[in-house]
Amino acid sequence: MANKNFVEELEWRGMIHTIMPGAKEQLEKEMTTAYLGIDPTADSLHIGHLVGVMILKHFQMCGHRPIALIGGATGMIGDPSGKSQERNLLDEATLRHNQEAIKNQLSKLLDFDSDAPNAAKLVNNYDWMKGMTFLDFARNIGKLITVNYMMAKDSVKKRFNGEGEGMSFTEFTYQLLQGYDFLHLYRTENCKVQLGGADQWGNITTGTELIRRVLGSEAEAYAITCPLITKADGTKFGKTESGNVWLDARYTSPYKFYQFWLNVSDEDAKRYIKIFTLLDRETVEALVTEHDAAPHLRVLQRRLAEELTVMIHSREEYEKAVEASSILFGGSTSEALRRIDERTLLQVFEGVPQFTVAKTSLGCTFVDLCAELTKVFPSKGECRKMVQGGGVSLNKERMTDPARTVTTEDLIAGKYLVVQKGKKNYYLLTAE
Repeated sequence: MANKNFVEELEWRGMIHTIMPGAKEQLEKEMTTAYLGIDPTADSLHIGHLVGVMILKHFQMCGHRPIALIGGATGMIGDPSGKSQERNLLDEATLRHNQEAIKNQLSKLLDFDSDAPNAAKLVNNYDWMKGMTFLDFARNIGKLITVNYMMAKDSVKKRFNGEGEGMSFTEFTYQLLQGYDFLHLYRTENCKVQLGGADQWGNITTGTELIRRVLGSEAEAYAITCPLITKADGTKFGKTESGNVWLDARYTSPYKFYQFWLNVSDEDAKRYIKIFTLLDRETVEALVTEHDAAPHLRVLQRRLAEELTVMIHSREEYEKAVEASSILFGGSTSEALRRIDERTLLQVFEGVPQFTVAKTSLGCTFVDLCAELTKVFPSKGECRKMVQGGGVSLNKERMTDPARTVTTEDLIAGKYLVVQKGKKNYYLLTAE
């Protein structure tokens, strides 16, 4: 067993919402198996899943055995908790594809492959649900939990009281299915704890109740939940204007991922650095003290962005993201500008004024490009004046001659020109 105590570790990080009596004693007694469910509705996790994944990571680091359960069967139904609409259902081919992709992402954070007694395991509840008939389920599971018990759950009550369009029978049975998962893993994997978000408490306790009703009151089954993560202003964590922040670089580039963490508020950074990194308490407290002494330096956000980008992507991708960020906000060079890929370049300059010019018009002078072909400058006179004053750059190189010819050789990625006026005004020109 590792030296760290799992519950104490999560408590100082602000990651425990509710813990069932006896759970802490069980974890202190022996290496324990726990599981956490992951919804397989996409072929990538997003940062909303990261809280659960970090809990599994801590669980393994504290010497226990984590199981990541892909909710294949339950994903085909949709959990009503925290939702007012029924979700789309998946087919098996999509489910298996998503499962593989999620396993690859989890493998960066959890040890699945070693021969350690607490090596992680990935399971899919579709594998034990798919052969069960409705009659089997109704006879063996449905009779054990009363409708009164199920109706008392908050997630059910809210939907019955007019949130959304009511609740289908399919969704109503969700807590029984989740409860059966716990029973199955208790029997097959000696899994005694279920972990999840605070909104899962009702479903998890249905599982502990089911285990006791099937196996007797001496069966040891426990629940531990973590708080739902929000932003300091009360809005939903993990969403941006363009949607979820994904762990897969195809959906959220490492640059955008890095920027997300870099731009969180001071208050959020103080919580997130405990929840989403593995930094120890001493390091976190020292960083908070350093940050409070000079908040404008954004020490916490920088460290948070570094830890997360390295952990989810790589040190190399982190360094590229830092370099890309310095194009707008630091003294980066023409070489750095030419090194970044086209997707990142467009993301860096998202929101700056943009112009399109015909490729055939290149070969003109810089002053014509900026004051005639585009509206970077309102007049040629102003352009000349600012160039002569040393305040204009093309592709991060200072312009000294307004009559200098701009050719296709100047294009970045064969397509782009970046003009900078003064310290902060950028323009992206696209040659087509």
